[in-house]
Amino acid sequence: MLAKITGLAGALSIILSIVAALIAIPNLDVALVLVLLGLVAGVGLASERIVGFLVAVMAYPALGAALALLPMVGEKLNAITGNLALGAAGAASSALAIYLYGQVKNQLMGMTAK
Repeated sequence: MLAKITGLAGALSIILSIVAALIAIPNLDVALVLVLLGLVAGVGLASERIVGFLVAVMAYPALGAALALLPMVGEKLNAITGNLALGAAGAASSALAIYLYGQVKNQLMGMTAK
């Protein structure tokens, strides 16, 4: 059940990233919704994929800046990559927090065991 919810949150984040870049959505804080969807999606993110998401968070703005130079569609592509970066940042944040929690828990358990 958790995999379905986190997968749906990730898919909605990608869809909203594209739609919000192309169409203005009134009365909706798109950045907040994208980060929240990313946080939910990150709960189901495997610890092996955290580094990939962190790289994506750093690469999306640079990619968007390069695509912004394209005539006619550059601004929209830049907006899409910026929105994708927000969702990926939320996912990476929650996945990293869960990973760090596990590390601290293991360290504390190691202190009590002999």
